[in-house]
Amino acid sequence: MDLGIAGKTALVAASTGGLGLAVARALAAEGVRVAIVGRRRDRAKEIVAELQAAYGIGSGINTAGFDAVAIEADLTTPEGIESAVEQTGADLGPIDILVLNGPGPRPGAAATLSAEDMAAAFDLLVKPHHALVSRVLPGMRERRWGRILAIGSSGVTAPLPNLAISNTGRAALAGYLKTLAAEVALDEVTVNLLLPGRIATDRVTQLDQAAAKRRAATLEEIQLESRKTIPARRYGEPAEFGAAAAFLCSAPASYITGVALRCDGGLIRSL
Repeated sequence: MDLGIAGKTALVAASTGGLGLAVARALAAEGVRVAIVGRRRDRAKEIVAELQAAYGIGSGINTAGFDAVAIEADLTTPEGIESAVEQTGADLGPIDILVLNGPGPRPGAAATLSAEDMAAAFDLLVKPHHALVSRVLPGMRERRWGRILAIGSSGVTAPLPNLAISNTGRAALAGYLKTLAAEVALDEVTVNLLLPGRIATDRVTQLDQAAAKRRAATLEEIQLESRKTIPARRYGEPAEFGAAAAFLCSAPASYITGVALRCDGGLIRSL
């Protein structure tokens, strides 16, 4: 399928690793100009070099208009957001695709949340994404084309044990984006969430290690137990998640908006 996004420009937040990187790679493979944004300058530059070698001029792959740029920015700060948006626009052109992503908060039980924890859920998982959307959305509406995709969590559908801060903040973000999707649909801007289940990333390994420590078990025991809860009986691959994200950002997906799509191997049993 021709996704029809070659030559578009994407800012992918927190794309120096994990699911953000998986999405950036999938978009680059479609010829999208990609801004790799994160706090690790050297890692961002390494990723840009990798993408240029794979999809740039002389790669033998038809990706007209492809380019990539490394941007060091802390997207939890107003200054970092402004810098990332400005540099992306200057180096690659107006942002057509915005992928919202960021680090997950620490594990913790709901019964032990402090007032500071509740504030952190909003400050970490809602405010930065709202600021990015507010900065980029006017241009999308003016050009009458845009894709906003948030990397969420299956906790939006079924809150996850011992991840109370994440469950709270991500649910708030989902509510905001669902409301926004209806408001901008007439402007040909889609707004969706992609919810990972157990995808084989460093973040999931960290959560498994925390569970192993909490339960006095080995990492292997926790991972085996986790796989048994997934109908596919395995963790997902980052590339599988990236492929789903690329489709939601595509031209053929223009009639899909306000959706929270799960990419979880059947982990969440509800419809």
